Amino acid sequence: MIRRTSPRRYQPKNTFQATVNRYISYPQLRVMDDQGQSLGVMDRQAALDMATAQKKDLVLITDKADPPVAKIIELSKFKYQMSQKKAAERRRSRAQDIKEIRLRPFVDENDLQTKIRKAREFLSRRHKVRLSMELRGRAITKQDLAHQILDRFISEIADVSTVETDRKLIGKKIQVQLMPAKKIKANAAKLDENTQEIRSSDPKES
Repeated sequence: MIRRTSPRRYQPKNTFQATVNRYISYPQLRVMDDQGQSLGVMDRQAALDMATAQKKDLVLITDKADPPVAKIIELSKFKYQMSQKKAAERRRSRAQDIKEIRLRPFVDENDLQTKIRKAREFLSRRHKVRLSMELRGRAITKQDLAHQILDRFISEIADVSTVETDRKLIGKKIQVQLMPAKKIKANAAKLDENTQEIRSSDPKES
């Protein structure tokens, strides 16, 4: 006997899903307009009628409140606002990333310069950088050399960074944490704004 199964509906990943209009089942709702101003608590049908009269949609914002909260707004505008909010959250999340760069007291010059360039790259992207100087074997007796290398490393990138957490010995590592300089963060934020403006004005994005 062949068992028939109903085909699955394709749902693209990361697609924002909203509960709107007649799919909202709650009998009473606290309703807001598209500017976020409260319109009070009203019956579901009254809220739907108001949205229809304004040629807009009734969108469920949260069902955790009592009564649930809905907004009268064009669905396309609501989805755009949500995408902008998520993009801002991703930018903030990236800005909080901490990138670790490991060093040794006996690091050679080429390797050191490579790591310095990498630190600059991370800082230019608004990441924080944690320098970890590993003290293993005979390197434990070379802490003065380790501090000299850290001093030089920090000096080399002083134009794009600020010491956020001063160096400290943790186990067999000396660590110091750096953050992007204010000028770098301001320039990166401006670049994000310009990029967003370009995307908004691009007819392909509409």
